[in-house]
Amino acid sequence: RDGRTGGAQADAARAGMMKPTVYHIPVCPFSQRVEIQLELKGRRQDVDFVVVDITQARPDWLLQKSRGTTALPILELADGRILKESLVLLQYFEDAFPERPVAQRDPYRRAVENMLTRLEGDFCNQGYGWVMNQDPARRDAWMTGMLQQYEKLNDFLRQHSPAGPFLFEDFGWVEAVFTPFFMRFWFLEYYEDFQLPPDGRYARVQRWIEACLAHPAAQQVSKEEIVKLYYDYAKGAGNGALLPGRKQSSFTFTPDWRSRPWPPRNKYDHAASDGELGL
Repeated sequence: RDGRTGGAQADAARAGMMKPTVYHIPVCPFSQRVEIQLELKGRRQDVDFVVVDITQARPDWLLQKSRGTTALPILELADGRILKESLVLLQYFEDAFPERPVAQRDPYRRAVENMLTRLEGDFCNQGYGWVMNQDPARRDAWMTGMLQQYEKLNDFLRQHSPAGPFLFEDFGWVEAVFTPFFMRFWFLEYYEDFQLPPDGRYARVQRWIEACLAHPAAQQVSKEEIVKLYYDYAKGAGNGALLPGRKQSSFTFTPDWRSRPWPPRNKYDHAASDGELGL
């Protein structure tokens, strides 16, 4: 992964950028979608990735590019034009680098792919809403909602791809869309002790998840990295916000996440200090 950050790389890009540049947040699932797609196409080296520090206010040079919006990733083309939204970026690269298709080319299969892709919004919102929940009395309701999301995916896959493990023959578009969330939801396993029940309601989606997580093109992040960086989300503070009594965000670049201890798992009864988190 390209670890360069901030204005220095942006200056170099402006001086004579020959490659498209993606500005993104570390461990961002929406950016990982693009990274997975480019790996599948064998074109990862043809796109620069600039890391933006989520713990700091967006710099003026970046806000100028995004026209004041803070959501990432954004894509800057070699001529300075800007594109936003991860699914838009996926489609751009699918069209710009057509020689190794990730999306289906058959109209019906592409439509099926798009129907499954439409389910990702509610799936994402349910998982992130649950990890940020701070009311233990609502935990069961969040779990029920999460299970319902997995049931929807399971039913879809049973209808359109009962044999699997992927929607079609290979890891493709919808796998690139969903796999980053399968990985982020390791935080539900860690902080909420969530596991899919071992019964028929989830057997097909469980096979899909396992195949997606194991795919070589989707190894940009690890469970340890996600669990450590997303601790503040588990305490209800997203996007680099600071919790009461804390001076460092869990998303900070330093100290590196590898040198930090694993966070406490009890998110409802204990708020870890900077020291406990190794910050």
